[in-house]
Amino acid sequence: MLRTCFSTIGCPDWSFSEMIRHGTDSGFDGVEIRLVERETDLLSVPDFTSAALPQRRRELDDAGFLVSGLASSVAFDSPDPTERERQVVVGRAYLDLAAELNAGFVRVFGDVVREETGREATAHQVAEGLNRLGDYASTLQLQVIIETHGDYSQSDLVAETMDLVPSPSVGVLWDTHHPWRFHDEPLELTYTRLADRVIHTHWKDSVSRAAVHQETASTGASEQAHALMSGHRHADYVLFGGGEFPILDCLALLNDGGYDGWYSYEWEKMWHPEIESPELAFPMFPGKLRRLHATLGSS
Repeated sequence: MLRTCFSTIGCPDWSFSEMIRHGTDSGFDGVEIRLVERETDLLSVPDFTSAALPQRRRELDDAGFLVSGLASSVAFDSPDPTERERQVVVGRAYLDLAAELNAGFVRVFGDVVREETGREATAHQVAEGLNRLGDYASTLQLQVIIETHGDYSQSDLVAETMDLVPSPSVGVLWDTHHPWRFHDEPLELTYTRLADRVIHTHWKDSVSRAAVHQETASTGASEQAHALMSGHRHADYVLFGGGEFPILDCLALLNDGGYDGWYSYEWEKMWHPEIESPELAFPMFPGKLRRLHATLGSS
């Protein structure tokens, strides 16, 4: 059965209870938590203290709503071993929180290949971080997933890194938009390289157009995104199904490949404040995706 969720990057001002209420009203099965009320460090969110977590679980259970996973800012592209060690510590804490929320995974980044590090060394240091987090995730029956994001939008770099990560507790988050938009990769090529490790997907839509002057609010949001994620890149996002992304082709690849993970709508409102509100954008996604998926002869 096709399961849909949304990233809270699309609803930066919502409280935890609003995520559940709006999410269920919009037809989603769950939520991928990236932030809560603009706080991207989930470890410091008041709703997720040890005292508050039992109430969060009750709210989710009462609504029949799931947390698909937690999207962290953990990244392993720093040339500083001390910083990479800190990232492992943060990643483990995120996995502990994911277990408390009955989530399935924690998202991390490879992110960028720095000139002083180079491609091969970057792949090895990212793989080391993934292996260490994967070992811990396996003790909790959870998964760590690396997103196709930044320089790691290139599927050959992701595949090269994953060849160094034998743990079954580590997989790939295929942001279906990023390799296609930022590197002109055919969907078939990306999926062929990553199919056996894909356990989660992000969905969005965009159009190609000449760069235009960005409003101050948008520029500030972009700077904040870059501060958290070195590999953040701009795209001209539009409501799902209103752009150029070949949605049906992508659905067919996943369907034919037997994919059974989440379909997560990542409406980047936090980083692109000029785009439409989540109240408008979110309800369009679950129904549209399910109707398109039904045309493939599968439900």
